Amino acid sequence: MKVLMINSVCGIKSTGRIATDLADMLTEQGHTVKIAYGRESVPKKYRKYAIRIGTDWDVRLHGGVARILDNAGFGSRKATLKFIDFIKEFAPDIIHLHNLHGYYINVEILFEFLKEYNKPVVWTLHDCWAFTGHCSYFDLHKCYKWQTGCCECPQKKEYPASLLFDNSRKNYIHKKKDFQGVNKLIVVTPSQWLANLVKESFLQKYETRVINNGIDLTLFKPTDGDFRERYNLEDKIIVLGVASAWGVRKGLADFIELRKLLDSRYEIVLVGVSEEDKDILPEGILGITRTDSVKELAEIYTTADIFVNLTYEDNYPTVNLEAQACGTPVLTYRTGGSVESVPDEQVAEQGNLQNIVELIEKYEGKGASIQSFYDKNIAFEKYIELYEEIW
Repeated sequence: MKVLMINSVCGIKSTGRIATDLADMLTEQGHTVKIAYGRESVPKKYRKYAIRIGTDWDVRLHGGVARILDNAGFGSRKATLKFIDFIKEFAPDIIHLHNLHGYYINVEILFEFLKEYNKPVVWTLHDCWAFTGHCSYFDLHKCYKWQTGCCECPQKKEYPASLLFDNSRKNYIHKKKDFQGVNKLIVVTPSQWLANLVKESFLQKYETRVINNGIDLTLFKPTDGDFRERYNLEDKIIVLGVASAWGVRKGLADFIELRKLLDSRYEIVLVGVSEEDKDILPEGILGITRTDSVKELAEIYTTADIFVNLTYEDNYPTVNLEAQACGTPVLTYRTGGSVESVPDEQVAEQGNLQNIVELIEKYEGKGASIQSFYDKNIAFEKYIELYEEIW
């Protein structure tokens, strides 16, 4: 079986690693895999899979025009047409789509081809961009225009940002037309929450299945380290938060407020903050920039007494899995699919920091059970079973 995956990145970040990990398993089973990607560099060990769509210049041009015209996903015409020629030559049996936003591919041209090619297509949605006129998430703004037709987008200046025009209505109309009518397409979501949204969107005619994301349990496991000693936190109760990028959506402001509600016994540690974020963090919050060392991250998860996820928009955050796999209990807001990997008694309503404080005092240091469904290999086996079913 030949499988072609399409994603914005390859071998890096969460979606890129999902693609390459799945490619490794497919290759071990004797299948042929290529991963078409649009941007950033590819780790050396994954270059055997990688096919670049366009160039850095194409991405900059697509992104630059989208910043003015608000038409992300509808640039890169020449690069996409050239990529279509590659698909015809490679002749995959299965095409697996991941993130199509990222200023690297023209979705109109791609879907015209998919309808003509008439081979099975799996589309894993990692956010909501596929069925909105602009945004990747809309919960924070309580905007549900995507259910009837987007317009006057309240998130025009947020990713994929437009600094001038609001093209959300036109984008919505084009996506609705372009993304429907693929005969053999199955939508996959990592969370039931997102699956439920798909069933309310213009993608509702497609079969939708839930395959939860997983993590590498050989890496994320209870791991000893000297984190407390290095940061002089031996006598502190550590409340941990981890994100690839912080901001309002990930609850940075709430962590700052939470600091005011916790006494001096506690130290909040936030991993993934930028240098700019560090400048606004008060005493009692330790900001650490992103680490690319999984071992170091596992040490931090293990050392923490409690992991707190104050996200306001999320699909199925793997940080919840990673913390629990390292034996640390997780608290989260009732947000999207974040609740699907956390016991219900450890969930608080969005913004209820007093409840979070109560839960911290109740669950800190109690430990978390490591569940088999965390294992990424289970997810990949389900994908391969799906491939074989529709092939």
